[in-house]
Amino acid sequence: MIVSNTSPIINLACIGRLDLLPALFGEIVVPHAVFHEVTVAAPDAPGAEDVRSAAWVRRHPVANQSLVAALRLELDPGEAEAIACAIEAKATLLLMDERRGRKVAQRLNQPTTGLLGVLLLARKRGLLDTIQPSLDDLRRLAGFWISDSLYRQVLREVGE
Repeated sequence: MIVSNTSPIINLACIGRLDLLPALFGEIVVPHAVFHEVTVAAPDAPGAEDVRSAAWVRRHPVANQSLVAALRLELDPGEAEAIACAIEAKATLLLMDERRGRKVAQRLNQPTTGLLGVLLLARKRGLLDTIQPSLDDLRRLAGFWISDSLYRQVLREVGE
C-alpha cells in the first residue's frame, strides 16, 4: 500500500504526469485531509478533477485521531493525516515532499520518498525516456524548488 500526501499529486498534475502514480503503484491511498486539499480547497487546480474521479485513488479515514492530533503539533493537517494513515495501514511507502513531514515520518519508522524519488523510479522502470524535461517542468510550471546540486545529482543517478 502506498499513501500519498498532497504535494506529489499536485505537482505531478501540474506537469501533466499524474499518470505515473497509477503506472508505478497501481492504487494510491489518501487520507481525507489530503483528498480535501487536492479536490475541495482548490477545486480548479491541476489534478483536482482527476483525483475526484480516479479509480486508482482510494480515500482512507484515519482512525487514530490522537496520533493525528499529536502530529498536528508539528505538521499541517494533510501531512499529519498522511503519516498517521501510513502507519495505521502499514503502508510500504509514504509519498511526501515536505522536509519536516519526512523527518517526522522517518522518526516513526515510516519509509518515505518524495516527488523526485517517484520520477527516478519512473525513469528506472522505463516510464520516462528522460527525467530532465520533468525536472525542468517542475521548476517552470509547478514552481517546485529543486536546488541546482540536487538537480545535477538526480541527472547523474540516471546517467543523463
